[in-house]
Amino acid sequence: MGVTMKDIKELRSRTGAGVLDCKKALNAVDGDVEAAVEHLREKGISDAAKKAGRIAAEGLVSLNISDDRKKGILVEVNSETDFVAKNDKFQNLVADITEHVMQSDADNTDQIAEEKWYKNSDKTVNDIIKEAIASIGENINLRRFVSYESDGFIYGYIHLGGKIGVLVDFEDEFSAEKEAVAKDIAMHIAAINPDFLDRDSVSENYIEKEKKIYKEQMINEGKPEHIIDQIVEGKLNKYYTQVCLLEQPFVRDDEKTVADILEENDLTVKRFTRFEIGEGIEKKEDDFVAEVKAATKNQ
Repeated sequence: MGVTMKDIKELRSRTGAGVLDCKKALNAVDGDVEAAVEHLREKGISDAAKKAGRIAAEGLVSLNISDDRKKGILVEVNSETDFVAKNDKFQNLVADITEHVMQSDADNTDQIAEEKWYKNSDKTVNDIIKEAIASIGENINLRRFVSYESDGFIYGYIHLGGKIGVLVDFEDEFSAEKEAVAKDIAMHIAAINPDFLDRDSVSENYIEKEKKIYKEQMINEGKPEHIIDQIVEGKLNKYYTQVCLLEQPFVRDDEKTVADILEENDLTVKRFTRFEIGEGIEKKEDDFVAEVKAATKNQ
């Protein structure tokens, strides 16, 4: 009896391994799913290098904030599929990586990868990730992280079960009242995705680029030359309300700006970071049937 798609799907569900690995394992043990589970476990780290080149655009965003709220980190760890992102093994790995980064003074992911694992000094972070790749069956990548140390307090927010994460540095002393407003601000950032804190944060090159685009639009629309600069300035002001956090209409009360909310509650945002899982990575869209066909085409 040949290997069926149902068998492959069951094995993938139980192990998190890739489709082709599941098919090969089932073929190796005459279609016995239980034996195939053991077969995949026995394969070890030897397959990790093959998987390391595959696109990893799913995964989780995770955060960690110290008890005194003076330090906070935001981490993105990618997997190839959302399916694996929901796997307990992957989620535990992300939690451990986040804890490691919290304890690290590294400036970038390359440095993190070469550090001794915080739980085991005999292995590096890279070793741990490679072991997870072999065990889970998909490429896994520590893509990025940001670390804040604050003179005020840090607030963090995770949205959609790890699809979006926000870290905000406030210049103020922490209190329960301020925490409630900080949560609202973090949720606003998660929902509206501002690019900048305020208009002073926007580079001159960026502004000149926008002005050029607006001016070309006005010329193409046949606007009189003597009013083009005025129109462009109006468009630029509107642009600031779209991309600058402090000038955006507040998501819970669009009669006020975020700056209004902060002023009313005696709060000041120093900086923020928003990670959305896989943003900027070209994702491959395949349903399960198509994935099976693609993986087994020439087998």
